[in-house]
Amino acid sequence: MSEALRQNKYLQFALLLVVFVLLCMLITPTESNWFWRLPPLIQQLPFIINDSVDYLMFEWWPIEVYDPEIEDYEEKPLVREITRSTSGLILFMIEFVREILLGGVKTIVTFMGWDWATENKWARWPALPWTVVAGGAAILGYALGGWRLSLFVGATFVYIAVFGQWEPSMETLSFVLVAAPAAVLLGLLFGVWAFRNRTVEAILNPILNIMQIVPHFSYLIPVMVFFGIGDHAGAIATIIFATPPMVRLTLLGLKQVPPEVGEAGLMSGCNSWQLLVRVLLPTARRDILIGVNQVIMSCLAMVVIASLIGAKGLGNDLLIALNRLRIGLALEIGVCIVLIAIMLDRLSLAWANKQTDYFADLSFVQRNKYSLMFGGVFVAGIVLAWIGSFIFREGFNYLYLIPHNKGITTENFWQAGVDWIWDTFFYTLKGFNEWLIVEVLVPVKTAYLAMPVAATFVLAMGIGFIIGGIRSALIIGGLLLFIALTEWWDRALITAYLVTVSVVISTFLGVVVGTICAQHPVSSRFILTVCDTFQTFPSFIYLIPVMMLFGVTDTSVLIAIVIYATVPATRYTVEGLLSVPPSLHEAGSMSGVNRLQRWLFIELPMSFPHMALGVNQTVVFALSMVIIGAMIGTDDLGQLILGALSEKNGVGNGLTLGICVAFIGLAIDQVLRTWANQRKSQLGLA
Repeated sequence: MSEALRQNKYLQFALLLVVFVLLCMLITPTESNWFWRLPPLIQQLPFIINDSVDYLMFEWWPIEVYDPEIEDYEEKPLVREITRSTSGLILFMIEFVREILLGGVKTIVTFMGWDWATENKWARWPALPWTVVAGGAAILGYALGGWRLSLFVGATFVYIAVFGQWEPSMETLSFVLVAAPAAVLLGLLFGVWAFRNRTVEAILNPILNIMQIVPHFSYLIPVMVFFGIGDHAGAIATIIFATPPMVRLTLLGLKQVPPEVGEAGLMSGCNSWQLLVRVLLPTARRDILIGVNQVIMSCLAMVVIASLIGAKGLGNDLLIALNRLRIGLALEIGVCIVLIAIMLDRLSLAWANKQTDYFADLSFVQRNKYSLMFGGVFVAGIVLAWIGSFIFREGFNYLYLIPHNKGITTENFWQAGVDWIWDTFFYTLKGFNEWLIVEVLVPVKTAYLAMPVAATFVLAMGIGFIIGGIRSALIIGGLLLFIALTEWWDRALITAYLVTVSVVISTFLGVVVGTICAQHPVSSRFILTVCDTFQTFPSFIYLIPVMMLFGVTDTSVLIAIVIYATVPATRYTVEGLLSVPPSLHEAGSMSGVNRLQRWLFIELPMSFPHMALGVNQTVVFALSMVIIGAMIGTDDLGQLILGALSEKNGVGNGLTLGICVAFIGLAIDQVLRTWANQRKSQLGLA
């Protein structure tokens, strides 16, 4: 069949879809009409999940464990004993790092009946002076990236200390320093396993897809049930959330190792273990370290969310400040989170890009210069702290530790700025807010809710069929069927409406900004740097300024989503346009086309696969932000997930709701990926 006939056939099919959808809109909305809404046949799934969790936690496989409270052995379920012991071990590691940074006494942890440490009130570890930590971090920055990175890292720690946020910042840092290595280790193990076994890779791929789209909140609920509440629970939820990117990048890095490298290792007499450890992993080092970078960013993205189940640090303080409407303090804390995120991002990327000279002939001082520098900083910091004890004899020793909220503060300045903006632009902001809600958001929301389930299925599956054939149509239909058979179809439609509006706006802005910036190398580098910076910010940070300006409305959530989701659309547009071969530009110019024609008929078609991937990521970012936006409003699935945190048996609801959100993302992903792959094949890029 010729291309023209096939397109004509698809056009006719699309027209039939539109006619059918319009006819479906005439259906009378009644509960008994299956064309309007399907019956909630899997309404019992959350209860089944809750019963299964209760069985695992309280009945399944009891073992005898010594209970010191009754001084005798008691039967306890194996799962609960393992989870509680694991919680204790992780809490011990967090507290250990925290005590090094902030000082404290020895903690106690029991793992499977064994005491790892005993409580000694006399064995107190003094905190490291903030000057030592700041100086040591600056030396690390210099070792990895030179003096520019060193100045930035040192300035970050000085800012945190001077503004009185040292204690919560070190609590957050200790949280990340435990969660990130654990996620890296798990991701490395699963990545290597998937590389060695194609069956494992095939099983892991859909699981990883779901894990990366499932909302942050959905991880908190089962973790809270199995592991309790506190820093350890937040760390475990963070580890689960941060592991998928490490698995993917480890697998990608190992796959990209040239075959001749592995063959050379085998010819050198390496066994399977030596080939992996000494040849394949070092060769894939850069991709693996980029995975480490993504893990760190994912951990920081969970800082605020994890505070909902008891994690200490900046995230908890930020939530308290927002609950009290102290916007100035929230901005101050938000700056600390952003600085830590950017600092760790730059350090990990510098580590990934750093080249090691294994053949350099260095003296002892040259080999150990950074250790010697840190020794000097350590001694100087101790001396400064000792001097400070005499200078600040009547108050706090600011050369040792600056107490929480006892440093410089700019809260009043920011609060005054917020009040000025609100007073000056009140009517403008109010008018825009009302216009957007009344004229745009409410009509779109009403249109989505007025769609019969039959029309939604036919439209979504029809698009899947046109783009990817019967297989895509069936996959999309299966994903939507699960959501339709729950009791939350209308909430899912509200989620879809927010995602649709935000993705359309974000894609438009990303394509426009990316196209303009891609015209010149300097502007391309600038916009990619801006995208890197904005992507480093934890997603919760975007809610602060919009909530300040527009209050608790759908407008705030929409604008936060657009800001957050425009980043991947812009990045992939720039990268796609830059990937167009220069020879095509020259051929277009020789054919007499102007710049607009070249962009429309050469650059956009060639860069479409990149841009489709950008839209895909925009959808994922939008879904993530929609659920987080439930904390300041909206009545979508995110609101129900957030509510499940406070329910006694919220595990079933939370997991089922999270799967519904993931299935929305996977349905859109199926369409976009199929479309992008087809375009790659047509362009000969696949």
